[in-house]
Amino acid sequence: MDLGGLSLLVDIIEAGNLSRAAVRLGMSRANVSHRLNQFERQIGQQLLRRTTRQVEPTELGLRLYAHGRAIRQEAMAADESVDSLGQSLQGTVRLSVPSGYGQLQMSGWLTEFMRMHPGITLEVIFDNDIEDLMQGAVDFAVRVMTEPPESLVACKLGDVLYEACATPQFLAQHGHPDSLLALKRVPLITSALTGQKLRTAGMNGARPTELRIRPRLMSPNFHFLRDAVLQGLGVAVVPRYMVAAELASGALERLPLPPGSLDFLATRQYLLYMPSHYQTRAITTLIDFLREKAAAEGLRG
Repeated sequence: MDLGGLSLLVDIIEAGNLSRAAVRLGMSRANVSHRLNQFERQIGQQLLRRTTRQVEPTELGLRLYAHGRAIRQEAMAADESVDSLGQSLQGTVRLSVPSGYGQLQMSGWLTEFMRMHPGITLEVIFDNDIEDLMQGAVDFAVRVMTEPPESLVACKLGDVLYEACATPQFLAQHGHPDSLLALKRVPLITSALTGQKLRTAGMNGARPTELRIRPRLMSPNFHFLRDAVLQGLGVAVVPRYMVAAELASGALERLPLPPGSLDFLATRQYLLYMPSHYQTRAITTLIDFLREKAAAEGLRG
């Protein structure tokens, strides 16, 4: 069997179509198509079903893809073993982390990891998009979501719980809201998505009703929201990790809502990577380190 053709099949399936595979391989689309046709003629069967936008492997194509991916990963592991013989852990790890959680919580973890492993280089992207992972721009990503995509390997890091809080001075002046309905009477600071969830919070009860809570300040940037609540502009409903230090210091005060009132806002943190992506020792070492840190911080669900 032509191992070059098998490798090309892996590249095409992982890219999703011939055009993206051509870009990744530095070839023309026509050349990729020609080489694929040659490989299919050698095998004697169709391996991919082509459409204008994507390719779909046939049953045989999917089996050969699994073999090709395994061969490639074994070869990469062998190369890494030779290159790292007698050396400390080395390599480059590309990761993408959420802007808020990444800067507040993970920055310290990543700098600690770099001190422990001076031979490893990190390329860190602070982003909330998942496309960088799907397109192979990063080795793994940490994302906040309710459920991870089935196409990715997902390791749960923990639950993201929410807090309703304000400065002691604001609460002394405006009172202490003690229910979700009472949030209508105060200027609310939160994200647009959280605001939407708050407005429809009463729709699932025995007597469905829209709470009609309308935030005064909305932004996807939780740093900005935290600064706003610290300036006394209102009550913030934000992830707990954003205000944990301020709640502990007394700069912010938690609202006396009934236990579990904000549970419907909870999401999860996942560490995600493509099942086809080869994990070097540097990558797996960082993944294990981050999972241990999350567990130690009590984030693991």
